Amino acid sequence: MAEKRGVGRPRRSSRRTLEEAAAELFLEQTYDGTTVDEIALRAGVSRNTFFNYFDAKSDVLWVDLDEMIGALDGVLARTEASGNVIDDVHDALISVTSDVPASRVPWAFTQTDLMGLRDELQASGLARVLAVSRVLERYVENRVSESTAPRAKAAAVSITAAAAAAASQWANAGVSRHPLSEYMWDAIDPVCTGFRPVFV
Repeated sequence: MAEKRGVGRPRRSSRRTLEEAAAELFLEQTYDGTTVDEIALRAGVSRNTFFNYFDAKSDVLWVDLDEMIGALDGVLARTEASGNVIDDVHDALISVTSDVPASRVPWAFTQTDLMGLRDELQASGLARVLAVSRVLERYVENRVSESTAPRAKAAAVSITAAAAAAASQWANAGVSRHPLSEYMWDAIDPVCTGFRPVFV
């Protein structure tokens, strides 16, 4: 059902409100010590409203990344099928990270231990890594010949691993942190260079 315009909070605003409420509570009483009901109450919404925006409590940890994964799928869908498919994957990853400033590090990565998040980040983070890999694999498979299609998964997994390494390095860089796209370029470029001849 289409979301009504002009009624209630904009979707992005509501997601951010819930994200901020969750961050406050996780700092006060840890991730495991916080319930969805408490997050909804702190945000001034109902439990049902929480689940209109998130499928699970852990999803509030990944608001930015989930938006980027959706954007990546959209950028690739709009990409004209010309040139080398690996170049298009490279450019799409740079595009979706180019607007992420050095200051926009998810709080879950900077306050991991205080919030008691280490185990949850690993578990729910893996689902995001797999989601990126599936997006890339599907795109590459649809663009290449039948003879090279089996290598699409290898390319997707390798590029995703490099992208994940870039995000981790960016999050842990501290005050000297540069924009995410710079880390992304440095990490994925050698991997893309290696796979580019495979899909000529």
